[in-house]
Amino acid sequence: MAGRRTLYDKIIDRHKVMSINHVRGPGESLLLYVDRTVLNEYTSPQAFSGLREAGRRVWRPETALGVIDHVNSTAPVRDNRSADRGAARQMAYFIENGREFGIEIYDVLHPLQGIEHVVLPDIGWVTPGLVIAAGDSHTTTYGAFGSVGFGIGTSDIEHLLATQCLVYHRLKTMRASVDGLLAPGVTAKDLIMALIRRIGASGASGHALEFTGEAISAMGVEERMTICNMAVECGARVALVEPDAKVCTYMAGRPRSIAPHHLDRAAALWADLRSDADARFDAEVRLDAATVAPMVTWGTSPDQAATIEGHVPDPGSLRGAEASAARQAIDYMGLVPGMALADIRIDRAFIGSCTNARLSDLRDAARVLKGRKVADGVRAIVSPGSSTVRREAEAEGLDRIFAAAGFEWRQSGCSMCLAMNDDVLAPGERCASSTNRNFEGRQGSGGRTHLMSPAMVAAAAIRGRLADVRDFGAVR
Repeated sequence: MAGRRTLYDKIIDRHKVMSINHVRGPGESLLLYVDRTVLNEYTSPQAFSGLREAGRRVWRPETALGVIDHVNSTAPVRDNRSADRGAARQMAYFIENGREFGIEIYDVLHPLQGIEHVVLPDIGWVTPGLVIAAGDSHTTTYGAFGSVGFGIGTSDIEHLLATQCLVYHRLKTMRASVDGLLAPGVTAKDLIMALIRRIGASGASGHALEFTGEAISAMGVEERMTICNMAVECGARVALVEPDAKVCTYMAGRPRSIAPHHLDRAAALWADLRSDADARFDAEVRLDAATVAPMVTWGTSPDQAATIEGHVPDPGSLRGAEASAARQAIDYMGLVPGMALADIRIDRAFIGSCTNARLSDLRDAARVLKGRKVADGVRAIVSPGSSTVRREAEAEGLDRIFAAAGFEWRQSGCSMCLAMNDDVLAPGERCASSTNRNFEGRQGSGGRTHLMSPAMVAAAAIRGRLADVRDFGAVR
């Protein structure tokens, strides 16, 4: 019914070209118009090769932007060369494709270069009500602006570039209501990790997940980006937050944003971008923000997590597949059932990724690090999410705080989020990481990853082991 629609359904309905199977509601197959896409050097090569082989052009090249971010080095001194020949070929082919097909590419020397899901909000290219599809699962990030963002495969990228449309299957809807406010020292990263632990790594599979409630409304836009970014780790294909005045403020003055004199008019047009009061969701989950504490993962899946005061679980206390998964994870991670999480020593500390490398994230970590030193034996690095974020952080002196504490201040890129460049863990190394995934080998073959917030990474780097940021008295 027209008056009982969710935000997700409203946006999909506005972009539906035609229904294919004429099913109403979840499961409908439709032809969907896509407003924008962002491309990277890793997931796009086959799509461009397919276009070239078929003799097709990109239909609307101005709606696409290319960013080099996955395979590039983040060494402190930047150049456009790579010691890895394969990475160098990927970057060169990406630039060649952009030139041939008329798509603007931000190469590693471009002043706006960075991780794709940091760059688009940086430049103001994400606005409420859009549909954005891209070859990366964390395209869900754009839900923080009230846009439908989702990841697609390489063949879909080719189809999208050629037609500006995709065959799409309407999702079920889920609402996560977060009552109350987060306590000091507890962040958006902790909240989404708590939700993932609660419903499981597949708890939102097949759903568009909308976040509502007092805690979400109180968050800044960058915190909402963290929430929406990691929603995919509980299986959500789309994540959404109702756009509000904070979104307009965030967008204002950015290079590709709506002109200031048109922003008020645009905001009026976005007024109905919210779920109707009587909208029906296919699933509901509720969290009390006051009960959320700083979180860390102990296992090899984002839902294998606990509060920092917790312990590695005993697989014997679990059942079936959960027990088997815990046993395998504990073995891979080199842990002992029952040990306190705060006793786990680390070798590396990493702050970065499309989840947690924005300016507010760096500020959070710098507050903890100021006047303190990284523990002996810990190698700590920070890779800002974009060149823009890096400049803004340097203008505030955050780079000097990181450097004085013993962190290496690097250039922007995906870096140690995934083992696809020269920032990797050695086998057996253990890392406190602000990233989004902790699968076996994610940060390097045999590497062991503990997910947490940037402030928690800073605390762990200082202690040399997993630590509670609330003990440092520098929390917001």
